[in-house]
Amino acid sequence: MTTPKQYMPGPANLARVQKDGENWTLVLVRQLRHSPQRVWSALTDPAQLREWAPFDADGNLGIAGTTVKLHTVGTPAPMISETTIKRAIEPKVLEFRWGDGDLRWELEDFGGGTRLTLWHNIDRRYISMSAAGWHICFDVLDQALSGTPIGRIAGPETMKFEGWQRLNAEYSKQFDTSH
Repeated sequence: MTTPKQYMPGPANLARVQKDGENWTLVLVRQLRHSPQRVWSALTDPAQLREWAPFDADGNLGIAGTTVKLHTVGTPAPMISETTIKRAIEPKVLEFRWGDGDLRWELEDFGGGTRLTLWHNIDRRYISMSAAGWHICFDVLDQALSGTPIGRIAGPETMKFEGWQRLNAEYSKQFDTSH
């Protein structure tokens, strides 16, 4: 088992920002070596979410119309968002709200694996921080699906992680969130 101290994320990549006036959307793309069905399960099953995601869910996210509570990981005071799953087309599209942001996940079969794309509407002040956090979460997800889990790295504790600091700086420079 790789430990978080041994893990070091790669460079900031496969991310962009879409701007619509004051609305900013972080778009992250990741190629995973696993089938869309396996990735779908990791995105929707509460037990698998606990392995990699920045939130815990009290129910399956894969059923449109279902109401689920999402508990943000590692916050000093509990942060619980109740959300209704907007879209769940297995294993292709998943949409729901987390806190103040909408999340849309798209899974495409790609070369025997999955091209996973996340759209996350987020305040521009937090966009590079969020990109760094999701980057690490996707690495942890990939390792967990590969059978070599490194353990969840999420929430405020992530900011103390050396790789996060570097990624945050790289994404901040890449996105130029100053205007």
